[in-house]
Amino acid sequence: MTLEIIKHGLSTTVQDLGRPGYFHLGIPQGGAMDRFALRAANLLVGNPEDAACLEAVFMGPEITFRADCTIAICGGEMAITLDSLPCETWSSIAVAADQTLKFGFLTQGARIYIAVSGGIDTPRDLGSRSTYPIGALGGLEGRAVQAGDVLPIGASANAIVGRSVPQDLRRLPASPASLRVLPGLYWDRLTNATKKRFFEDNWAVASEADRMGYRFKGGQPLEFVDRDQPFGAGSDPSNIVDGCYSYGSIQVPGGTEPIILHRDAVSGGGYFTLGAVISADMDLVGQLQPNMPVKFEQVDMRQALEARQEETRRLDALRLALK
Repeated sequence: MTLEIIKHGLSTTVQDLGRPGYFHLGIPQGGAMDRFALRAANLLVGNPEDAACLEAVFMGPEITFRADCTIAICGGEMAITLDSLPCETWSSIAVAADQTLKFGFLTQGARIYIAVSGGIDTPRDLGSRSTYPIGALGGLEGRAVQAGDVLPIGASANAIVGRSVPQDLRRLPASPASLRVLPGLYWDRLTNATKKRFFEDNWAVASEADRMGYRFKGGQPLEFVDRDQPFGAGSDPSNIVDGCYSYGSIQVPGGTEPIILHRDAVSGGGYFTLGAVISADMDLVGQLQPNMPVKFEQVDMRQALEARQEETRRLDALRLALK
C-alpha cells in the first residue's frame, strides 16, 4: 500500500514523536512540532499515537492514495477536498484507491498533520522515522518529500470512519498568543528593569520561524548586569562560556531578538538563555505564523507543573473520546 506525492507543498516532512535519548550527542529529539495534533490524527485513524504522519507547513501537499485507507488531518486549519468534495479537519475520512487529497489556503495555525491508517512506513533511523534534514536522518533519505515520491503505508485493521475530536480539545494560539516562560539559569544576568520589561513588551513572530527555532521581534533590547566577561565568553554580554540548551530555551543573541529553540535545535552553545517556554505551550509555538503578536507570561515551577498536568488531562480526554 502506498501514497504518491503529486505536489509537495511548501515544506512537507515525515514526522512521528521523535528520537529521544541522543541529545547528549548533539542529535535533537525532533518529531512533530505540534505533538497533540499528531497524536490526535493517529488516534482518529486507529494508529498508535507515535505512528509517522506527514507534517506540512503553511501550504498542504497534493496526494493520491493508491489503496483504500482512512485519513485524518489535524493541527492548523486549511480547506480540504478529496476528489473536489470538501472534508472536515479533526475527523476520520474514508479514502478509496486513486482518490486525490488537495488543500486550500491556511486559515489558522501553521502546521497540519496528515495521518493515514497503518502509518507511513519509511525506515527508522535511531528508532524514529522523523525527518531531521541537518543530520540526514529519517523520512526519505533525510529530506522533505518531493513531487513524485511514493511513500509506503503499513497495514491497519483498526480504522473507524466518521469520528471527530471534540471542539473543546482542539487548541490553537489566540491573538495575541500567550506563551508561559519559566526563568532559568542565566536570569540573574538581566537588570531588574529588563526582567519586568520583557514580559510587558509586545512581541511578534519574525520571518525566521522553522523547526530549529522561532525568532521574535518588536520588544526592547535587553540590558545586562555589568560584569567582567569570563575567559571564553567573548565581549558581548549576551555571550556565555558554552552551556547546554533545553528544549524550549529562549536565547537572545546580542540581547535583541529572542529565539525559542524548537524540535530540531542544537543542544548547546555560547548564547545566554533567559529561561524556557514551558512544555505545555510548545505545541502552540509550532502553530504560530510570522508577524503574529505574542506576549510572554512569567510563571514559576508550580504553575509550569500544573500546566503540564492540565495537558496530560487533555490528552487523556482525547484518548477517551476516540476509544
